[in-house]
Amino acid sequence: MAIATASDDAGAGYRLEPRVAKAFARFSGGFWRGDGARRAWALTIGLLLLLLLSTAATVALNHWNRWFFDSLEARNVEQLSRAVLVFAVIIASMAAVGVGIVFTRETLQVRWREWIVARMLDRWLAAQRFQRLSAKGGEPQNPEYRIADDTRWATEPLVDLGIGLVLALVNAGAFIAILWSVGGSYSLRLSDATVITIPAYLVLVAIAYGVIASWLMLKVGAALPGCVARRNEAEGHFRFGMMRLRDNADSVALLGGGPGERRILGHTYGRVVQCWLAIVRQHARLTWITNASGPMIPIVPLLFAAPKYISGDLTLGQVTQLAAAFVQVQIAISWLVDHYGKIAEWYASARRVMEIVEACDELPGDDRPNTGIVSDAAIDRASNANAPVPQPVWRIHGQTIHSGQWVQFHGDSSSGKSTLVRHLLGLETAATDDTPTIAAPAPSETMVLPQRSYLPPGSLRDILNYPGDPARHTDSELAGALNRVGLAGLAARLDETPRWDTLLSLGERQRLAAARILLNKPAAVMIDDALTALDELAQRGIFQALRDAVPQASVLVLSRHPICADCFDQVLPLRPHRSGIQP
Repeated sequence: MAIATASDDAGAGYRLEPRVAKAFARFSGGFWRGDGARRAWALTIGLLLLLLLSTAATVALNHWNRWFFDSLEARNVEQLSRAVLVFAVIIASMAAVGVGIVFTRETLQVRWREWIVARMLDRWLAAQRFQRLSAKGGEPQNPEYRIADDTRWATEPLVDLGIGLVLALVNAGAFIAILWSVGGSYSLRLSDATVITIPAYLVLVAIAYGVIASWLMLKVGAALPGCVARRNEAEGHFRFGMMRLRDNADSVALLGGGPGERRILGHTYGRVVQCWLAIVRQHARLTWITNASGPMIPIVPLLFAAPKYISGDLTLGQVTQLAAAFVQVQIAISWLVDHYGKIAEWYASARRVMEIVEACDELPGDDRPNTGIVSDAAIDRASNANAPVPQPVWRIHGQTIHSGQWVQFHGDSSSGKSTLVRHLLGLETAATDDTPTIAAPAPSETMVLPQRSYLPPGSLRDILNYPGDPARHTDSELAGALNRVGLAGLAARLDETPRWDTLLSLGERQRLAAARILLNKPAAVMIDDALTALDELAQRGIFQALRDAVPQASVLVLSRHPICADCFDQVLPLRPHRSGIQP
Protein backbone atom coordinates (compact mmCIF):
# COMPACT_ATOMS: atom_id res chain seq x y z
CA MET A 1 0.00 0.00 0.00
CA ALA A 2 1.05 3.58 -0.38
CA ILE A 3 2.86 4.94 2.64
CA ALA A 4 1.90 8.44 3.57
CA THR A 5 2.18 10.50 6.66
CA ALA A 6 -0.72 12.10 8.40
CA SER A 7 -0.28 15.66 7.32
CA ASP A 8 -1.37 18.73 9.17
CA ASP A 9 -4.07 19.18 6.57
CA ALA A 10 -5.48 15.67 6.97
CA GLY A 11 -9.07 16.13 7.90
CA ALA A 12 -9.04 19.79 6.96
CA GLY A 13 -12.51 20.95 6.05
CA TYR A 14 -14.10 18.01 7.85
CA ARG A 15 -17.35 19.78 8.57
CA LEU A 16 -20.55 17.85 9.05
CA GLU A 17 -21.73 17.29 5.47
CA PRO A 18 -25.12 15.72 4.68
CA ARG A 19 -23.53 14.13 1.58
CA VAL A 20 -21.36 11.86 3.71
CA ALA A 21 -24.27 10.84 5.92
CA LYS A 22 -26.42 10.04 2.87
CA ALA A 23 -23.64 8.01 1.21
CA PHE A 24 -23.00 6.04 4.37
CA ALA A 25 -26.74 5.44 4.79
CA ARG A 26 -27.03 4.06 1.23
CA PHE A 27 -24.04 1.77 1.69
CA SER A 28 -24.60 0.51 5.23
CA GLY A 29 -28.39 0.41 4.83
CA GLY A 30 -27.98 -2.74 2.77
CA PHE A 31 -27.83 -4.56 6.10
CA TRP A 32 -31.62 -4.15 6.28
CA ARG A 33 -32.19 -5.03 2.59
CA GLY A 34 -29.99 -7.97 1.61
CA ASP A 35 -29.25 -11.37 3.07
CA GLY A 36 -29.89 -11.43 6.79
CA ALA A 37 -32.39 -8.56 6.59
CA ARG A 38 -34.89 -10.54 8.65
CA ARG A 39 -32.50 -10.72 11.59
CA ALA A 40 -31.57 -7.04 11.15
CA TRP A 41 -35.20 -5.96 11.29
CA ALA A 42 -35.94 -8.27 14.24
CA LEU A 43 -33.11 -6.67 16.23
CA THR A 44 -34.14 -3.15 15.21
CA ILE A 45 -37.85 -3.56 15.98
CA GLY A 46 -37.08 -5.39 19.21
CA LEU A 47 -34.77 -2.58 20.28
CA LEU A 48 -37.40 0.05 19.44
CA LEU A 49 -40.05 -1.75 21.52
CA LEU A 50 -37.66 -2.02 24.45
CA LEU A 51 -36.93 1.71 24.21
CA LEU A 52 -40.66 2.47 24.35
CA LEU A 53 -40.97 0.26 27.42
CA SER A 54 -38.02 2.10 28.95
CA THR A 55 -39.79 5.43 28.43
CA ALA A 56 -42.98 4.03 29.91
CA ALA A 57 -41.06 2.93 33.00
CA THR A 58 -39.44 6.38 33.29
CA VAL A 59 -42.85 8.08 33.06
CA ALA A 60 -44.19 5.69 35.69
CA LEU A 61 -41.29 6.63 37.96
CA ASN A 62 -42.09 10.32 37.41
CA HIS A 63 -45.70 9.79 38.50
CA TRP A 64 -44.45 7.74 41.44
CA ASN A 65 -42.34 10.73 42.55
CA ARG A 66 -45.45 12.92 42.75
CA TRP A 67 -47.36 10.20 44.61
CA PHE A 68 -44.54 9.59 47.08
CA PHE A 69 -43.85 13.24 47.95
CA ASP A 70 -47.55 14.10 48.25
CA SER A 71 -47.93 11.14 50.63
CA LEU A 72 -44.85 12.28 52.49
CA GLU A 73 -46.20 15.82 52.79
CA ALA A 74 -49.53 14.43 54.07
CA ARG A 75 -47.70 12.01 56.42
CA ASN A 76 -49.86 9.17 55.06
CA VAL A 77 -48.08 6.00 56.21
CA GLU A 78 -50.40 3.63 54.32
CA GLN A 79 -49.81 5.41 51.01
CA LEU A 80 -46.08 5.53 51.67
CA SER A 81 -46.01 1.76 52.26
CA ARG A 82 -47.81 1.15 48.96
CA ALA A 83 -45.44 3.53 47.20
CA VAL A 84 -42.43 1.52 48.39
CA LEU A 85 -43.90 -1.72 46.97
CA VAL A 86 -44.74 -0.06 43.66
CA PHE A 87 -41.25 1.43 43.55
CA ALA A 88 -39.75 -2.07 43.79
CA VAL A 89 -41.88 -3.23 40.83
CA ILE A 90 -40.89 -0.20 38.74
CA ILE A 91 -37.17 -0.67 39.47
CA ALA A 92 -37.34 -4.41 38.64
CA SER A 93 -39.09 -3.60 35.37
CA MET A 94 -36.51 -0.95 34.48
CA ALA A 95 -33.69 -3.39 35.21
CA ALA A 96 -35.24 -6.10 32.99
CA VAL A 97 -35.82 -3.66 30.15
CA GLY A 98 -32.26 -2.38 30.53
CA VAL A 99 -30.83 -5.89 30.18
CA GLY A 100 -32.88 -6.40 27.02
CA ILE A 101 -31.70 -3.09 25.57
CA VAL A 102 -28.03 -3.88 26.25
CA PHE A 103 -28.24 -7.35 24.69
CA THR A 104 -30.21 -6.20 21.62
CA ARG A 105 -28.12 -3.06 21.10
CA GLU A 106 -24.75 -4.78 21.27
CA THR A 107 -25.91 -7.67 19.08
CA LEU A 108 -27.13 -5.17 16.48
CA GLN A 109 -23.80 -3.33 16.62
CA VAL A 110 -21.77 -6.53 16.14
CA ARG A 111 -23.91 -7.83 13.28
CA TRP A 112 -24.07 -4.51 11.48
CA ARG A 113 -20.30 -4.06 11.65
CA GLU A 114 -19.85 -7.66 10.47
CA TRP A 115 -21.98 -6.91 7.40
CA ILE A 116 -20.10 -3.68 6.59
CA VAL A 117 -16.64 -5.27 7.00
CA ALA A 118 -17.66 -8.16 4.74
CA ARG A 119 -18.85 -5.78 2.00
CA MET A 120 -15.71 -3.63 2.27
CA LEU A 121 -13.46 -6.69 2.04
CA ASP A 122 -15.44 -7.87 -1.00
CA ARG A 123 -14.83 -4.55 -2.73
CA TRP A 124 -11.19 -4.14 -1.66
CA LEU A 125 -10.05 -7.68 -2.50
CA ALA A 126 -12.13 -8.20 -5.65
CA ALA A 127 -10.32 -7.79 -8.99
CA GLN A 128 -7.04 -7.17 -7.09
CA ARG A 129 -8.19 -3.66 -6.15
CA PHE A 130 -6.03 -3.69 -3.02
CA GLN A 131 -2.97 -3.79 -5.29
CA ARG A 132 -4.27 -1.68 -8.16
CA LEU A 133 -5.35 1.17 -5.88
CA SER A 134 -1.89 1.27 -4.34
CA ALA A 135 -0.12 1.06 -7.71
CA LYS A 136 -2.23 3.86 -9.20
CA GLY A 137 -1.85 6.08 -6.15
CA GLY A 138 -5.59 6.25 -5.56
CA GLU A 139 -5.71 4.30 -2.33
CA PRO A 140 -6.86 6.19 0.79
CA GLN A 141 -4.36 6.16 3.63
CA ASN A 142 -4.27 3.12 5.92
CA PRO A 143 -7.12 1.07 4.42
CA GLU A 144 -6.54 -1.74 6.93
CA TYR A 145 -7.17 0.70 9.79
CA ARG A 146 -10.34 1.94 8.10
CA ILE A 147 -11.69 -1.58 7.63
CA ALA A 148 -10.68 -2.83 11.08
CA ASP A 149 -11.30 0.20 13.31
CA ASP A 150 -13.25 2.89 11.48
CA THR A 151 -16.05 0.42 10.74
CA ARG A 152 -16.42 0.00 14.49
CA TRP A 153 -16.51 3.73 15.17
CA ALA A 154 -18.92 4.23 12.28
CA THR A 155 -21.45 1.69 13.62
CA GLU A 156 -21.26 1.39 17.41
CA PRO A 157 -21.68 5.12 18.17
CA LEU A 158 -24.37 5.42 15.50
CA VAL A 159 -26.49 2.73 17.18
CA ASP A 160 -25.99 4.44 20.54
CA LEU A 161 -26.82 7.81 18.99
CA GLY A 162 -29.92 6.35 17.37
CA ILE A 163 -31.05 4.93 20.70
CA GLY A 164 -30.44 8.28 22.37
CA LEU A 165 -32.32 10.15 19.66
CA VAL A 166 -35.35 7.84 19.86
CA LEU A 167 -35.42 8.16 23.65
CA ALA A 168 -35.01 11.92 23.34
CA LEU A 169 -37.98 12.24 20.98
CA VAL A 170 -40.23 9.90 22.93
CA ASN A 171 -39.26 11.38 26.29
CA ALA A 172 -39.71 14.90 24.93
CA GLY A 173 -43.28 14.12 23.92
CA ALA A 174 -44.13 12.33 27.17
CA PHE A 175 -42.60 14.83 29.57
CA ILE A 176 -43.60 17.97 27.69
CA ALA A 177 -47.17 16.76 28.23
CA ILE A 178 -46.44 16.55 31.97
CA LEU A 179 -44.93 20.03 32.05
CA TRP A 180 -47.89 21.37 30.11
CA SER A 181 -50.63 19.69 32.15
CA VAL A 182 -49.10 19.90 35.63
CA GLY A 183 -47.22 23.19 35.33
CA GLY A 184 -50.06 24.97 33.57
CA SER A 185 -49.76 28.66 32.83
CA TYR A 186 -48.15 31.47 34.75
CA SER A 187 -49.71 34.87 35.37
CA LEU A 188 -47.21 37.68 35.50
CA ARG A 189 -48.66 40.78 37.15
CA LEU A 190 -47.03 43.94 35.83
CA SER A 191 -49.52 46.28 37.55
CA ASP A 192 -52.94 46.13 39.11
CA ALA A 193 -54.51 46.47 35.69
CA THR A 194 -51.99 44.54 33.64
CA VAL A 195 -51.59 40.78 33.97
CA ILE A 196 -49.79 38.71 31.34
CA THR A 197 -50.64 35.01 31.19
CA ILE A 198 -47.91 32.76 29.80
CA PRO A 199 -49.35 29.37 28.77
CA ALA A 200 -47.21 26.25 29.31
CA TYR A 201 -44.48 28.49 30.65
CA LEU A 202 -42.25 25.66 31.86
CA VAL A 203 -42.34 24.12 28.36
CA LEU A 204 -41.19 27.44 26.88
CA VAL A 205 -38.43 27.73 29.48
CA ALA A 206 -37.19 24.21 28.73
CA ILE A 207 -37.19 24.79 24.95
CA ALA A 208 -35.40 28.14 25.21
CA TYR A 209 -32.80 26.73 27.57
CA GLY A 210 -32.08 23.73 25.33
CA VAL A 211 -31.95 25.72 22.08
CA ILE A 212 -29.47 28.25 23.45
CA ALA A 213 -27.18 25.53 24.84
CA SER A 214 -27.32 23.55 21.59
CA TRP A 215 -26.51 26.60 19.48
CA LEU A 216 -23.49 27.40 21.65
CA MET A 217 -22.28 23.81 21.42
CA LEU A 218 -22.47 23.81 17.61
CA LYS A 219 -20.73 27.17 17.42
CA VAL A 220 -17.88 26.30 19.74
CA GLY A 221 -17.43 22.69 18.60
CA ALA A 222 -17.48 23.23 14.83
CA ALA A 223 -13.79 22.30 14.50
CA LEU A 224 -14.08 19.01 16.41
CA PRO A 225 -14.81 16.71 13.39
CA GLY A 226 -11.61 17.86 11.68
CA CYS A 227 -9.59 17.23 14.85
CA VAL A 228 -11.02 13.73 15.13
CA ALA A 229 -10.28 13.00 11.46
CA ARG A 230 -6.66 14.10 11.87
CA ARG A 231 -6.37 11.95 14.99
CA ASN A 232 -7.67 8.88 13.14
CA GLU A 233 -5.19 9.41 10.29
CA ALA A 234 -2.29 9.78 12.73
CA GLU A 235 -3.30 6.70 14.74
CA GLY A 236 -3.54 4.64 11.55
CA HIS A 237 -0.14 5.79 10.34
CA PHE A 238 1.47 4.99 13.69
CA ARG A 239 -0.05 1.50 13.68
CA PHE A 240 1.13 0.92 10.12
CA GLY A 241 4.65 1.97 11.10
CA MET A 242 4.77 -0.66 13.82
CA MET A 243 3.39 -3.30 11.46
CA ARG A 244 6.05 -2.40 8.92
CA LEU A 245 8.77 -2.73 11.56
CA ARG A 246 7.55 -6.16 12.64
CA ASP A 247 7.33 -7.39 9.05
CA ASN A 248 10.94 -6.29 8.45
CA ALA A 249 12.28 -7.21 11.89
CA ASP A 250 15.19 -9.34 10.61
CA SER A 251 16.45 -6.70 8.19
CA VAL A 252 16.19 -3.93 10.75
CA ALA A 253 18.00 -6.01 13.37
CA LEU A 254 20.82 -6.91 10.97
CA LEU A 255 21.27 -3.23 10.14
CA GLY A 256 21.22 -2.26 13.82
CA GLY A 257 18.26 -0.05 12.97
CA GLY A 258 16.59 -0.04 16.39
CA PRO A 259 17.57 3.56 17.25
CA GLY A 260 16.55 4.77 13.79
CA GLU A 261 13.18 3.06 14.00
CA ARG A 262 12.73 4.52 17.48
CA ARG A 263 13.22 8.01 16.05
CA ILE A 264 10.80 7.33 13.21
CA LEU A 265 8.10 5.89 15.48
CA GLY A 266 8.72 8.62 18.04
CA HIS A 267 8.15 11.28 15.39
CA THR A 268 5.02 9.46 14.14
CA TYR A 269 3.57 9.14 17.62
CA GLY A 270 4.44 12.77 18.29
CA ARG A 271 1.96 13.55 15.53
CA VAL A 272 -0.63 11.38 17.32
CA VAL A 273 -0.05 13.34 20.53
CA GLN A 274 -0.46 16.66 18.71
CA CYS A 275 -3.78 15.51 17.26
CA TRP A 276 -5.00 14.30 20.64
CA LEU A 277 -4.01 17.59 22.28
CA ALA A 278 -6.02 19.45 19.64
CA ILE A 279 -9.04 17.32 20.61
CA VAL A 280 -8.33 18.00 24.28
CA ARG A 281 -8.42 21.74 23.60
CA GLN A 282 -11.73 21.37 21.78
CA HIS A 283 -13.16 19.31 24.64
CA ALA A 284 -11.99 21.97 27.09
CA ARG A 285 -13.88 24.65 25.14
CA LEU A 286 -17.01 22.50 25.03
CA THR A 287 -16.73 21.81 28.76
CA TRP A 288 -17.30 25.52 29.43
CA ILE A 289 -20.80 25.04 28.03
CA THR A 290 -21.60 21.60 29.45
CA ASN A 291 -20.33 22.39 32.94
CA ALA A 292 -22.09 25.75 32.98
CA SER A 293 -25.45 24.49 31.72
CA GLY A 294 -25.52 21.01 33.27
CA PRO A 295 -25.69 21.92 36.99
CA MET A 296 -28.40 24.49 36.29
CA ILE A 297 -30.82 22.01 34.73
CA PRO A 298 -32.36 20.66 37.98
CA ILE A 299 -32.34 24.13 39.58
CA VAL A 300 -34.09 26.10 36.82
CA PRO A 301 -37.48 24.31 37.14
CA LEU A 302 -37.43 24.72 40.92
CA LEU A 303 -36.86 28.46 40.56
CA PHE A 304 -39.69 28.85 38.05
CA ALA A 305 -42.07 26.57 39.96
CA ALA A 306 -41.35 28.13 43.37
CA PRO A 307 -43.77 31.10 43.01
CA LYS A 308 -46.70 28.79 42.27
CA TYR A 309 -45.74 26.50 45.15
CA ILE A 310 -45.54 29.42 47.56
CA SER A 311 -48.94 30.67 46.39
CA GLY A 312 -50.40 27.20 46.97
CA ASP A 313 -51.10 26.45 43.28
CA LEU A 314 -48.67 23.48 43.33
CA THR A 315 -48.07 20.78 45.89
CA LEU A 316 -44.61 19.53 46.87
CA GLY A 317 -45.23 16.36 44.90
CA GLN A 318 -46.15 18.36 41.80
CA VAL A 319 -43.03 20.50 42.16
CA THR A 320 -40.77 17.42 42.31
CA GLN A 321 -42.68 15.90 39.37
CA LEU A 322 -42.20 19.06 37.32
CA ALA A 323 -38.50 19.24 38.21
CA ALA A 324 -37.97 15.63 37.09
CA ALA A 325 -39.99 16.22 33.91
CA PHE A 326 -38.03 19.40 33.16
CA VAL A 327 -34.78 17.46 33.44
CA GLN A 328 -36.05 14.79 31.01
CA VAL A 329 -37.26 17.39 28.51
CA GLN A 330 -33.98 19.26 28.80
CA ILE A 331 -32.04 16.04 28.17
CA ALA A 332 -34.16 15.46 25.06
CA ILE A 333 -33.80 18.99 23.73
CA SER A 334 -30.08 19.18 24.47
CA TRP A 335 -29.41 15.73 22.98
CA LEU A 336 -27.23 17.34 20.31
CA VAL A 337 -25.27 19.23 22.97
CA ASP A 338 -24.58 16.14 25.01
CA HIS A 339 -23.61 13.97 22.04
CA TYR A 340 -21.84 16.38 19.74
CA GLY A 341 -18.48 14.76 20.47
CA LYS A 342 -19.83 11.33 19.56
CA ILE A 343 -21.40 12.73 16.40
CA ALA A 344 -18.03 14.15 15.40
CA GLU A 345 -16.33 10.81 16.11
CA TRP A 346 -18.92 8.98 14.04
CA TYR A 347 -18.77 11.44 11.16
CA ALA A 348 -14.98 11.26 10.87
CA SER A 349 -15.03 7.45 10.80
CA ALA A 350 -18.01 7.25 8.44
CA ARG A 351 -16.23 9.57 6.02
CA ARG A 352 -13.06 7.44 6.14
CA VAL A 353 -15.13 4.31 5.50
CA MET A 354 -16.87 5.87 2.52
CA GLU A 355 -13.59 7.13 1.05
CA ILE A 356 -12.29 3.58 0.64
CA VAL A 357 -15.69 2.28 -0.53
CA GLU A 358 -15.91 5.00 -3.17
CA ALA A 359 -12.28 4.51 -4.22
CA CYS A 360 -13.00 0.82 -4.83
CA ASP A 361 -16.25 1.53 -6.68
CA GLU A 362 -14.48 3.99 -9.00
CA LEU A 363 -11.97 1.33 -10.04
CA PRO A 364 -13.24 -1.02 -12.78
CA GLY A 365 -13.85 -4.57 -11.68
CA ASP A 366 -11.75 -6.11 -14.46
CA ASP A 367 -8.59 -4.38 -15.64
CA ARG A 368 -6.91 -7.36 -17.28
CA PRO A 369 -5.64 -7.48 -20.87
CA ASN A 370 -7.32 -9.77 -23.35
CA THR A 371 -6.92 -13.42 -22.50
CA GLY A 372 -4.89 -15.38 -25.05
CA ILE A 373 -4.19 -18.76 -23.47
CA VAL A 374 -6.41 -21.58 -22.31
CA SER A 375 -5.71 -24.94 -20.75
CA ASP A 376 -5.86 -28.27 -22.57
CA ALA A 377 -8.90 -29.12 -20.47
CA ALA A 378 -10.66 -26.07 -21.87
CA ILE A 379 -9.75 -27.18 -25.41
CA ASP A 380 -11.19 -30.64 -24.74
CA ARG A 381 -14.39 -29.15 -23.37
CA ALA A 382 -14.76 -26.92 -26.43
CA SER A 383 -14.12 -29.85 -28.79
CA ASN A 384 -16.67 -32.08 -27.07
CA ALA A 385 -19.23 -29.31 -27.33
CA ASN A 386 -18.44 -28.76 -31.02
CA ALA A 387 -17.47 -25.20 -30.17
CA PRO A 388 -14.60 -23.27 -31.76
CA VAL A 389 -11.33 -24.55 -30.32
CA PRO A 390 -9.31 -21.74 -28.71
CA GLN A 391 -5.67 -21.41 -29.64
CA PRO A 392 -3.42 -21.99 -26.60
CA VAL A 393 -0.86 -19.24 -26.95
CA TRP A 394 0.95 -16.76 -24.69
CA ARG A 395 1.96 -13.69 -26.66
CA ILE A 396 4.42 -11.17 -25.22
CA HIS A 397 5.43 -8.32 -27.51
CA GLY A 398 5.25 -10.55 -30.54
CA GLN A 399 6.96 -13.54 -28.87
CA THR A 400 4.60 -16.52 -28.90
CA ILE A 401 4.73 -19.18 -26.19
CA HIS A 402 2.73 -22.30 -26.94
CA SER A 403 1.22 -24.69 -24.45
CA GLY A 404 3.95 -26.80 -22.87
CA GLN A 405 6.79 -24.44 -23.87
CA TRP A 406 9.31 -23.09 -21.39
CA VAL A 407 10.74 -19.61 -22.07
CA GLN A 408 13.14 -17.57 -19.99
CA PHE A 409 13.61 -13.80 -20.19
CA HIS A 410 16.65 -12.36 -18.47
CA GLY A 411 17.68 -8.80 -17.84
CA ASP A 412 19.11 -6.50 -15.19
CA SER A 413 17.10 -4.68 -12.57
CA SER A 414 16.12 -1.89 -14.99
CA SER A 415 14.83 -4.11 -17.77
CA GLY A 416 11.22 -4.24 -16.51
CA LYS A 417 10.75 -7.85 -15.38
CA SER A 418 8.33 -6.98 -12.59
CA THR A 419 6.54 -4.52 -14.89
CA LEU A 420 6.04 -7.31 -17.41
CA VAL A 421 4.55 -9.56 -14.72
CA ARG A 422 2.11 -6.85 -13.66
CA HIS A 423 1.12 -6.23 -17.28
CA LEU A 424 0.50 -9.92 -17.86
CA LEU A 425 -1.66 -10.18 -14.74
CA GLY A 426 -3.62 -7.04 -15.58
CA LEU A 427 -2.40 -5.27 -12.44
CA GLU A 428 -0.82 -2.48 -14.48
CA THR A 429 -1.93 -1.07 -17.81
CA ALA A 430 0.19 0.50 -20.51
CA ALA A 431 1.03 4.17 -20.08
CA THR A 432 1.18 4.80 -23.84
CA ASP A 433 -0.66 3.56 -26.89
CA ASP A 434 2.45 2.20 -28.63
CA THR A 435 2.95 -0.65 -26.14
CA PRO A 436 2.57 -3.92 -28.08
CA THR A 437 -0.43 -6.06 -27.24
CA ILE A 438 0.15 -8.53 -24.43
CA ALA A 439 -2.01 -11.65 -24.39
CA ALA A 440 -2.09 -13.59 -21.14
CA PRO A 441 -3.85 -16.51 -19.44
CA ALA A 442 -7.01 -16.16 -17.44
CA PRO A 443 -6.44 -15.65 -13.70
CA SER A 444 -7.87 -19.07 -12.87
CA GLU A 445 -5.36 -20.70 -15.25
CA THR A 446 -2.23 -18.93 -14.00
CA MET A 447 0.00 -19.16 -10.94
CA VAL A 448 2.89 -16.87 -10.11
CA LEU A 449 5.99 -17.32 -8.01
CA PRO A 450 6.75 -13.70 -7.07
CA GLN A 451 10.11 -12.35 -5.97
CA ARG A 452 8.87 -12.16 -2.39
CA SER A 453 7.05 -15.36 -1.55
CA TYR A 454 3.92 -14.69 0.50
CA LEU A 455 2.99 -17.12 3.27
CA PRO A 456 -0.44 -16.37 4.73
CA PRO A 457 -1.10 -16.87 8.45
CA GLY A 458 -2.30 -20.28 9.54
CA SER A 459 -1.10 -23.86 9.42
CA LEU A 460 1.27 -25.32 6.86
CA ARG A 461 -1.76 -27.07 5.35
CA ASP A 462 -3.45 -23.68 4.87
CA ILE A 463 -0.31 -22.25 3.25
CA LEU A 464 0.07 -25.11 0.79
CA ASN A 465 -3.57 -24.91 -0.28
CA TYR A 466 -3.61 -21.10 -0.49
CA PRO A 467 -5.56 -19.39 -1.99
CA GLY A 468 -8.00 -22.30 -2.25
CA ASP A 469 -9.92 -24.47 0.19
CA PRO A 470 -7.58 -25.71 2.96
CA ALA A 471 -9.13 -29.19 2.72
CA ARG A 472 -8.92 -29.74 -1.02
CA HIS A 473 -5.67 -31.78 -0.93
CA THR A 474 -5.03 -34.91 1.11
CA ASP A 475 -2.14 -35.31 3.53
CA SER A 476 -0.39 -37.67 1.13
CA GLU A 477 -0.66 -35.13 -1.72
CA LEU A 478 0.72 -32.37 0.49
CA ALA A 479 3.55 -34.57 1.73
CA GLY A 480 4.39 -35.59 -1.85
CA ALA A 481 4.63 -31.96 -2.97
CA LEU A 482 6.87 -31.10 -0.03
CA ASN A 483 9.11 -34.05 -0.79
CA ARG A 484 9.48 -33.07 -4.46
CA VAL A 485 10.69 -29.57 -3.56
CA GLY A 486 13.11 -30.73 -0.88
CA LEU A 487 11.00 -30.03 2.22
CA ALA A 488 10.15 -33.59 3.25
CA GLY A 489 10.98 -32.76 6.85
CA LEU A 490 7.94 -30.46 7.08
CA ALA A 491 5.41 -33.16 6.14
CA ALA A 492 4.85 -34.04 9.79
CA ARG A 493 4.04 -30.42 10.70
CA LEU A 494 1.05 -29.77 8.46
CA ASP A 495 -1.23 -28.61 11.27
CA GLU A 496 1.26 -26.48 13.20
CA THR A 497 0.65 -22.74 13.21
CA PRO A 498 3.84 -20.82 14.05
CA ARG A 499 4.85 -17.69 12.13
CA TRP A 500 6.00 -19.68 9.11
CA ASP A 501 6.98 -16.49 7.27
CA THR A 502 9.61 -15.77 9.93
CA LEU A 503 10.47 -19.34 10.91
CA LEU A 504 11.46 -20.48 7.41
CA SER A 505 14.50 -19.22 5.55
CA LEU A 506 14.17 -17.44 2.21
CA GLY A 507 15.14 -20.59 0.33
CA GLU A 508 12.60 -22.66 2.24
CA ARG A 509 9.87 -20.12 1.53
CA GLN A 510 10.72 -20.26 -2.17
CA ARG A 511 10.55 -24.07 -2.12
CA LEU A 512 7.20 -23.92 -0.33
CA ALA A 513 5.83 -21.55 -2.99
CA ALA A 514 6.96 -24.00 -5.66
CA ALA A 515 5.11 -26.80 -3.84
CA ARG A 516 1.88 -24.83 -4.25
CA ILE A 517 2.43 -24.86 -8.02
CA LEU A 518 2.81 -28.65 -8.00
CA LEU A 519 -0.44 -29.06 -6.09
CA ASN A 520 -2.54 -26.65 -8.18
CA LYS A 521 -1.32 -27.79 -11.63
CA PRO A 522 -2.08 -24.53 -13.48
CA ALA A 523 -2.07 -24.11 -17.26
CA ALA A 524 0.53 -21.34 -17.02
CA VAL A 525 3.30 -20.54 -14.56
CA MET A 526 5.27 -17.32 -14.12
CA ILE A 527 8.43 -17.39 -12.00
CA ASP A 528 9.55 -13.83 -11.29
CA ASP A 529 13.13 -14.13 -9.99
CA ALA A 530 11.64 -16.38 -7.31
CA LEU A 531 14.42 -18.99 -6.96
CA THR A 532 17.33 -16.67 -6.22
CA ALA A 533 18.02 -18.19 -2.79
CA LEU A 534 18.57 -21.69 -4.28
CA ASP A 535 21.70 -23.01 -5.93
CA GLU A 536 21.63 -24.34 -9.49
CA LEU A 537 21.15 -27.94 -8.42
CA ALA A 538 18.12 -27.01 -6.32
CA GLN A 539 16.73 -24.86 -9.15
CA ARG A 540 17.04 -27.79 -11.57
CA GLY A 541 15.22 -29.99 -9.05
CA ILE A 542 12.34 -27.49 -8.88
CA PHE A 543 12.15 -27.22 -12.69
CA GLN A 544 12.11 -31.01 -13.07
CA ALA A 545 9.35 -31.32 -10.47
CA LEU A 546 7.33 -28.75 -12.41
CA ARG A 547 7.80 -30.64 -15.69
CA ASP A 548 6.66 -33.87 -14.04
CA ALA A 549 3.62 -32.29 -12.34
CA VAL A 550 2.39 -29.96 -15.12
CA PRO A 551 3.91 -31.18 -18.41
CA GLN A 552 1.43 -29.22 -20.57
CA ALA A 553 1.89 -25.91 -18.79
CA SER A 554 3.47 -22.87 -20.39
CA VAL A 555 6.26 -21.68 -18.11
CA LEU A 556 7.68 -18.16 -18.19
CA VAL A 557 10.76 -17.47 -16.05
CA LEU A 558 12.17 -14.00 -15.51
CA SER A 559 15.62 -13.68 -13.99
CA ARG A 560 18.55 -11.28 -13.76
CA HIS A 561 20.91 -13.74 -15.43
CA PRO A 562 20.31 -16.88 -17.50
CA ILE A 563 19.73 -19.86 -15.20
CA CYS A 564 19.64 -23.55 -16.16
CA ALA A 565 19.48 -22.55 -19.82
CA ASP A 566 19.24 -26.15 -21.03
CA CYS A 567 15.91 -26.53 -19.20
CA PHE A 568 14.19 -24.04 -21.53
CA ASP A 569 13.01 -24.02 -25.12
CA GLN A 570 14.08 -20.38 -25.48
CA VAL A 571 16.28 -18.03 -23.46
CA LEU A 572 15.82 -14.40 -24.50
CA PRO A 573 17.24 -11.09 -23.26
CA LEU A 574 14.83 -8.49 -21.94
CA ARG A 575 15.62 -4.89 -22.87
CA PRO A 576 14.16 -1.69 -21.39
CA HIS A 577 11.43 -0.15 -23.55
CA ARG A 578 10.13 3.41 -23.35
CA SER A 579 6.58 2.14 -22.84
CA GLY A 580 7.38 -0.88 -20.70
CA ILE A 581 9.58 -3.81 -21.74
CA GLN A 582 10.80 -5.25 -25.00
CA PRO A 583 12.16 -8.80 -25.55
